[in-house]
Amino acid sequence: MMTMPFDLDLTVEECPVEVAVAMIGGKWKPVLLFHLMMGAKRYSELKKLVPRASDRMLTRSLRELEGDRLVNRDVFPEVPVRVEYSLTTDGETLYPILAAMSRWGTNRQKR
Repeated sequence: MMTMPFDLDLTVEECPVEVAVAMIGGKWKPVLLFHLMMGAKRYSELKKLVPRASDRMLTRSLRELEGDRLVNRDVFPEVPVRVEYSLTTDGETLYPILAAMSRWGTNRQKR
C-alpha cells in the first residue's frame, strides 16, 4: 500500500475528491482553467486555445465554472460588447493542482 505525503480527512461525509472532480472535472474545464492561469482571456482567445471544443461545450464549461465561482465573467460596455473570463480568488487556489497536472502531462508525453 502506498503511503500518502499528506493526511486524508476520512471524517467528512462526502469524498473530497468527488467534490473537486464535480467542480473541475470533465474534458474541457481543466484545460480552460489552465489557460486562464496565464491571465484573462476573451471567448475568441479561448476558442483558439481549445479548438477541439465545440462552441456549445466551451460555453457550457465556462458557465459551470462561473456558477461554481472559479471563473469571473466580466462584460465591458463597449461596441461591440467585450467579455473577458478570468480566475476568481478560489480559482487561483487551483494553481498547484493545474501545475502538477501540467508537469505530469509533460512527463507522460516524453515516454
